[in-house]
Amino acid sequence: MKVLFVGGTGIISSACSRLAVERGIELDLLVRGSSSTRREPPPEANLILADVRNLAEAKAALRGRKYDAVVDFVAFTTDHIDGDIELFKDLTDQFVFISSASAYHKPVRYLPITESTPLFNPYWEYSRNKIACEERLTEAYRKGILQTTVVRPSHTYDKTLLPFENGGTVLERMRKDQPVIVHGDGTSLWTLTHHADFAVGLVGLLGNPKARGETFHITSDESIPWNEVFLAVGRGLGKEPRLVHVPSEVIFREDPEWGDGLVGDKAHSVIFDNSKIKTVVPEFRCTRSFFQGALEIARYHQQHPEAAPFDPKADALMNRLIERYG
Repeated sequence: MKVLFVGGTGIISSACSRLAVERGIELDLLVRGSSSTRREPPPEANLILADVRNLAEAKAALRGRKYDAVVDFVAFTTDHIDGDIELFKDLTDQFVFISSASAYHKPVRYLPITESTPLFNPYWEYSRNKIACEERLTEAYRKGILQTTVVRPSHTYDKTLLPFENGGTVLERMRKDQPVIVHGDGTSLWTLTHHADFAVGLVGLLGNPKARGETFHITSDESIPWNEVFLAVGRGLGKEPRLVHVPSEVIFREDPEWGDGLVGDKAHSVIFDNSKIKTVVPEFRCTRSFFQGALEIARYHQQHPEAAPFDPKADALMNRLIERYG
């Protein structure tokens, strides 16, 4: 099988790249070039250097190629999707769009969340853009222009990704035994999925006829209160952090960039029903608990403090909020 990843060196896509080549897939990665966030691609993958958002450049780089599947990990707006449709409609038998589970109805109407849960998020532009992208692709599929598969990850991480906003500042406060902020009362449930587990589901959909025209979320079955997420990372540092609870709406008013991802996503309890992906990809099982992942994350950031720098502005805001709510 011959597959193209648009991206392929990010948190989610790097694990998918490794697993794809391990399974004997002939893998091309379409990347723009060097990047500070880029992970080393597997040596078996063929790098194609071009900007997918520059249609003429991408067409020239891909001329004469044909793929069993194309996965775009870096499409976020309808402009991106319009370009993808134009670029890939004659180049692939399956186009896979990486959407987001944050697109599901907020506030959450019922649990567990299934793929038929309505898409609606008035709080977060990122999620609304993903919904609009899905709608574009549904239209293209119905018109017979492109064979599509939509995948909705939830919070997918590797050892480099801290699970909270202003992560470097939170870590430094934990190291200094200073209190840290948890949104709400810290009891809302959250699902965190290790990228290597996610990769099993995603790679299993490539070239899979049961995936055509379908939508899947791929997440862990584990749901953890936010209090425990913070405590797990703190314990990985050898600390028992003191948690101060601040309403998500207050955080949003004080810092919309921090708060939109809370009121639009993380403040809501989520439990996912993964029956659909398990039926179509029977080998998909999440084997890594976040409590194990938190140790990897803490160990990595102790060794690489530059990966998540301390932000004095965020620290000052945390101090003000803790003074009010602590």
